[in-house]
Amino acid sequence: MIEVEVHQQLRAFLREQGEPYWHHHLTMARLVARALRIGRSALIQAGAPSGYHGGYRLSYLMPLLLWPEPTVLVVTEAVQQRLLMVEIPRLHQWIPAHKAIRTGDRWPSDSFQGLLLTSPEAWLGDRLAGTGLFPNDIPTVIDSADNLETWVYQQLTAQIHPHDWEDLMLACPTQAEAIRDARVRLTRSVFQHPVNPYNAYLVEAPEQGILTQLYQELRLTHTLSDAEAEDHWLNSNFLPAVWQQFGKALQLSDRLIWTEVNRQQGQFSLHCSPLEIAPALSQIWLQQPIVLIGGFLDLESEATTYRQRLGLQEDMTCLKFCPDRQHELIQLYLPDGLPMPNTPQFQPALLQEIRTLIGSTHTARQGLTVILVSDTPLKAQVGSVLAAEFGSRVQVEKTCLDEQGILVSDWEFWQQHQAVLPAPRLLMITTLPFPSLEEPWVAGRVAYYKRSRQDWFRLYLLPEALGTLQRAIAPVRDAQGVVALLDSRVNHRSYGQQVLAALSPMARINYVDASVFTPLEEMGMPD
Repeated sequence: MIEVEVHQQLRAFLREQGEPYWHHHLTMARLVARALRIGRSALIQAGAPSGYHGGYRLSYLMPLLLWPEPTVLVVTEAVQQRLLMVEIPRLHQWIPAHKAIRTGDRWPSDSFQGLLLTSPEAWLGDRLAGTGLFPNDIPTVIDSADNLETWVYQQLTAQIHPHDWEDLMLACPTQAEAIRDARVRLTRSVFQHPVNPYNAYLVEAPEQGILTQLYQELRLTHTLSDAEAEDHWLNSNFLPAVWQQFGKALQLSDRLIWTEVNRQQGQFSLHCSPLEIAPALSQIWLQQPIVLIGGFLDLESEATTYRQRLGLQEDMTCLKFCPDRQHELIQLYLPDGLPMPNTPQFQPALLQEIRTLIGSTHTARQGLTVILVSDTPLKAQVGSVLAAEFGSRVQVEKTCLDEQGILVSDWEFWQQHQAVLPAPRLLMITTLPFPSLEEPWVAGRVAYYKRSRQDWFRLYLLPEALGTLQRAIAPVRDAQGVVALLDSRVNHRSYGQQVLAALSPMARINYVDASVFTPLEEMGMPD
């Protein structure tokens, strides 16, 4: 069977390489091979630290290259380049037969029996639109499934940018005045929203009314042919494509509309997306066997919440690998005396705690220190206060850092750059990364859960925060470093145990000093 061949070839390859490799390679490779053989979908959580630097990729590459039938691998273009330049050539030096490999945004031909590497945008765009660029029934592996929900929302979100208004007036010259009037009214309304850190706002009912009225006026100017139904006029070529897509999205019963504002230029863009993506995806998963692979998708091995949100079938094989306690253990410092984040006393106490922790790391000269701050004003203040005390060692969201550097950043910046920065020996988390209700897409989804009488915190905010937390600490596991979690809610809220479970394996410590950063072998202790 393919599982046996994959196991033997990968084990021999890893032994020949003689490098320290991810210890779940063989198990995951057999599972992927089995999914290809029997055509049963699977969901695999690889865990940290491999989840952030892709150390698990040999586990699916070997079965994909040895499987004699056609397959699709969905990965970002950056990962495609890594696979084509590094990983696949290494395997080709070892395995006896070379399978044809192509890249592209569609299936090459009916006779192609090889492996096609394609982007999430191309594959999801075809599956969601039903354009038939990829045949059904071809086994498909999707890497980095942590980002799958984001990719789908990007595909399903219709957008109107400032220049699109000019295109609409050119396409509908007889309605240019009405179009111009609608844009002026919307501009006046959206710019009355108070400033927030995201410069983005939910589109309220009066603003939605302006858009609905505009589409009604545009429809009245369109002469329907006998073959056109009244409710399908948006499918014609009467409007520019972006306006057709936005009009269709506007007709959805459960949709979220928000605007992003550029106050300096006096412009705004409109965005409309569904509130739930499971209905759009549920039929897609039935069109071919799917293997979803991510770092952290759910706290549960069955990934119940993740599968519910993405409309995944219940009969798929689910497997979750836990980080290795011997080599990926972190030390967790969780002080109990700090004020709650929503109190006035929190900020000064937080700054004092950060100073104390940096003093310990400076004595140990342990390497990079990272401080994650969600709140934008607080991030700027932490950066300025620390720069006044520690000088150029402190950088706010910069990648050029000293060996003993101190990086202050938000979660998004850290996730984008953590793979290319040195693994920190100390990671400070000022507050848990719950999505902010000031973000319109977050506020809109929370309101939807409330209307549906669903637990919006445990179905949405908490899973989002735990996934972000697990991915953020992945580099610290490589260095077996220290995570200082300075959010007292972990000690006093009912969800605190779930946060601690997301951080496992870990060892609690009561204080941080230079000895904490001493390598175990220097202390005369076994690794």
